[in-house]
Amino acid sequence: MNILHFQDVDKAYPTPNGDDFLVLDNIDLTIKKGEFCTLVGPSGCGKSTLLKLILGQEQATQGTLTIRDNIAGNPDSTRGIVYQRYSLYPNKTVLENVLAGPFFKIPFWKKDERAEVKAYALELLEKVKLGEHTAKYPHELSGGMQQRVAIIQALITKPEILLMDEPFGALDPGTREFMQTLLLELWEEYNLTILFVTHDLEEACYLGTRLLVLSQYYSDDRGEDFQRGAKFVVDQQLHRGALSTHVKEKPDFNKLVESIREQGFNPKYLQHVKEFDLNHPDSWSTLSLEEHNS
Repeated sequence: MNILHFQDVDKAYPTPNGDDFLVLDNIDLTIKKGEFCTLVGPSGCGKSTLLKLILGQEQATQGTLTIRDNIAGNPDSTRGIVYQRYSLYPNKTVLENVLAGPFFKIPFWKKDERAEVKAYALELLEKVKLGEHTAKYPHELSGGMQQRVAIIQALITKPEILLMDEPFGALDPGTREFMQTLLLELWEEYNLTILFVTHDLEEACYLGTRLLVLSQYYSDDRGEDFQRGAKFVVDQQLHRGALSTHVKEKPDFNKLVESIREQGFNPKYLQHVKEFDLNHPDSWSTLSLEEHNS
């Protein structure tokens, strides 16, 4: 079941001199229900732009983007988002923060519906080991605890796809590894569909069942002076379930990390578009005649 589908998507921004600056270049992508996709790429490659398109904060310059076969319009509850900075109201308790979004849409006189949502919120908070902290305010929580609240804020509306933009980037290594394990538990138990952006290649290779590398470092047949936007230069299928953290110590794991670093982050390693590592079963790339004329 396809949740997210990109077809020939470009995104360009106007520049002061009247030209367009191409950020994303002919993007093709399909994400199915239950996939845990991790996304990495060099600075400026367009990872945040890609998330904004999915959220509906921005529109593609050309191409189509659909959520469950419907054109992705303005932001709504089909897409949840967790940022690196905690999106919590400082004057609300943990439980009030989680319920703020759903209760805004449910009239106060629909008590049964509100009670059902509250019970689900308490269940989720218990799952992330915050059941004893529901009456606390954000300033009384550690960074890891605040980020757990932010994740539950996003999950409470049961989004079709959960977008995570560097969610663990501000955490210390020990807390970060705990959060990785916890997120995998949530993903498995609730059959979540996740697109997780990170700058940490080890984190990307450990968490994902599918690894996407977005990069502007590649070549094609459009000429040396052609201004190229980023493409998916790697789309690899990884493991199919949560792994022990001990996998990070294995030689094959470190070999994978270094391979991704070379293919996506080395500006001197310019793969041709026809040589991209797109071995995931759902991966494809529609190239123009100008990009691949042989």
